[in-house]
Amino acid sequence: MSELTKVRLDKWLWSVRIFKSRTMATDACKAGKVKSKGTALKPSYLLTPGEVLEVRKNGFNFVFKVNHLLEKRVSAVQAAPCFDDMTSQEELNKYRNWFDIKATAEIRKKGDGRPTKKERREMDEFKDMFFYDEFDEAF
Repeated sequence: MSELTKVRLDKWLWSVRIFKSRTMATDACKAGKVKSKGTALKPSYLLTPGEVLEVRKNGFNFVFKVNHLLEKRVSAVQAAPCFDDMTSQEELNKYRNWFDIKATAEIRKKGDGRPTKKERREMDEFKDMFFYDEFDEAF
């Protein structure tokens, strides 16, 4: 089996698990969130090894260097050597902080509706116990 020389951009982004679905990869490309050398790329762009991609996802800028091309989705372990993550450490730290906050967000059962005023006050008091801000005392 010969090695691939060119693959559609949206297919590659999906196959190496940067996006969960090919539709999401296509939509990101159409919205101009995938760039190479500052130029927005279309989903049908033919990707070659060695290219550097700038992907804006969830408000964060990720930078990937393409090492190998794939057409079919593979496991995360197999996808890892297909690209180098060249994202700055500062951007990765911001993403990790955002992800931690998102993971600790309140989870309400479907159908519970909005919290009442009393429930909201109780949630705010509970959060204040863990997220104390040094400037809270000044106000």
